[in-house]
Amino acid sequence: MSPREITSGDVLCLTRSASPQFVRPITVRVIRVLTDWHTYHGWCWIDVYELNARGDAVDRRSLYVRCEGVRWRTTLPAAAPARRPISRVQVTA
Repeated sequence: MSPREITSGDVLCLTRSASPQFVRPITVRVIRVLTDWHTYHGWCWIDVYELNARGDAVDRRSLYVRCEGVRWRTTLPAAAPARRPISRVQVTA
């Protein structure tokens, strides 16, 4: 069975199975796959935004990964709920 193809917009979890550089797993959103960069069979270069725990992009990176080692995330990291401003009500007597 061939691995699923990485495409723009995919949210991936990268661990050591994707590359030895990921000692600490990271979550990324794919910008594009760099198909014109030559690689070894089964590896690819991808342009990504690294996501923080809230799902916000914090860094743009070009990464070299083993295609079979990436894991697709079905959901984004949980975003913090939006904070509503406290309304100040004046009470008159």
